[in-house]
Amino acid sequence: MYPESLNNLIESFKKLPGIGQKTAERLAFAVMKFDDASSKKFSESILKVKNNLKRCVKCNHLTETELCDVCADKNRDKQVLCVVEHPKTIILFEKLNIHNGIYHVLDNLISPAEGIGPDDINLHQLVSRIEEEKCREIVLAIKPTIEGETTALYIKKILAGMNIKLSKIAYGIPMGADIEYVDSMTLELAFTERTPVS
Repeated sequence: MYPESLNNLIESFKKLPGIGQKTAERLAFAVMKFDDASSKKFSESILKVKNNLKRCVKCNHLTETELCDVCADKNRDKQVLCVVEHPKTIILFEKLNIHNGIYHVLDNLISPAEGIGPDDINLHQLVSRIEEEKCREIVLAIKPTIEGETTALYIKKILAGMNIKLSKIAYGIPMGADIEYVDSMTLELAFTERTPVS
C-alpha cells in the first residue's frame, strides 16, 4: 500500500506503546512534513538517547554521566531515601519538588507469577546504599498492587533490626473525585490508610 520507506517508518512507530496502525500512519505523515533540519534533529535525538543514556551507578536513575543530577547534588538530604519502581517516578517527584532526599530505582517488583524474585530486582544495591548513606528513613513510592505490597513486605523484612523508619506514600481517593466512581482497590486502601482530621 505504501512505499517501502514510508511503510518502514509506520512499522517503527507501531513499536511504541499505545500506537496502533492509524496513529502510526498519522505520525509518519507528520514526520514527512519535517524540513531537513527537523528530520536530522529528530533522528539524532533517538540515536543520542540510545547511545548516551545510562544508569546512575548509585541509584540506577537515568543519566548521561556516572552520577545522576540528584546523586551529584550535595544539598540533598541523603538520609531520606525514596524507593521507586521506575525512573519516571523520580522525574515526576522532581517536577513537583516534593522530595529533597535521594532515590533508588528497583526497575521491577517482586512477582512470583512472572518469575521475578528478590534477587531479580535492585535490592542488594539498596541495602548497600542505606548502610553507606546512614539513612534514617526509607519512603516506598511503589504502586499499590500485589507485587508492590509483596516488595514492600520484603523490604520491611530485610530492614528489620536496622533502626530505620520505613514509610510508604499514602494511597487513596484523588482530590475532587466522586467516591461512587472510585475503583474498589483504591477505596479499600483509602479506608484502611485513613488519617485523623487535622
